[in-house]
Amino acid sequence: MANTKIAPPVPPKATSKSKKSPPAFVRYYLIAFNIISAAGWTYVLALTLIHLLNLDGKSSPASKTASSTLTRVLGSFTSVFKSPGIASASSIEARIPPYLQPIYRRSLSTYDRVGTPTAFVQSLAVLEVVHVLLGWVRSPLQTTAMQVASRLFLVWGVVEQFEVVRSNPLYTTMVLSWAMTEVIRYSFYACNLLGLEPYPLLYLRYTTFYVLYPTGASSEAFLIYASLPSSSPLHPSWFESAWKLTDFARAALFLVWWPGLYAMYTYMISQRRKVLGASAKSKGTKIN
Repeated sequence: MANTKIAPPVPPKATSKSKKSPPAFVRYYLIAFNIISAAGWTYVLALTLIHLLNLDGKSSPASKTASSTLTRVLGSFTSVFKSPGIASASSIEARIPPYLQPIYRRSLSTYDRVGTPTAFVQSLAVLEVVHVLLGWVRSPLQTTAMQVASRLFLVWGVVEQFEVVRSNPLYTTMVLSWAMTEVIRYSFYACNLLGLEPYPLLYLRYTTFYVLYPTGASSEAFLIYASLPSSSPLHPSWFESAWKLTDFARAALFLVWWPGLYAMYTYMISQRRKVLGASAKSKGTKIN
């Protein structure tokens, strides 16, 4: 028995763990990035609500181009469907309960209050693609790049380029959806990096998209549509008008936005089942 060879010990799996956890300086950087991003979107959300509710008394009335914007967009639908129920922007406001009409009017000038901070806070998300490329974050590169690119296109390629879009109430619903989503998302990531797992935040992260994703993505799509020339593909005189190549590109994006929304929506539903289902099972295991 003295000559029996002892098998060498199995090497520890520290290497695999080290690949999963980034170096300390990277972790601290990612914590700071997520906290700053959450704070930025919290500021945008708070400023938007202050403007809509006129809590500081500084909210400006709707710009003169807002009514013409909605009238032009809705007029395209009216000319095609000949629906007597679809009318001008003023008639839409008249159908809103009186206590909501001031909020509706202020929603037409949200860009004046939050346009600049929204653009810069959203542009900070470019670093998320860099994080994936560097291997600091285990997110799919294609999905991350597409989400960031679509947001930047809306901010810099649509809102900043077309004045009529800035006075559209859908800009308000888009910003509100973005801000609420990102406050939850970045707070969730920051807590994870800090070793915290608050279940309410986890639940919000994988539940609020049921409402916020459709409102945000549909607002994005219709803002793209609002940036098209007054003669849209839904208008009979479309073939008689001269569209630029960029107009056709935005029209194509408007069309592909909807299947993309469906694909992402169903994907997020499946992710919710996996995450919350696994979380519920782990909780049950701990209780037992």
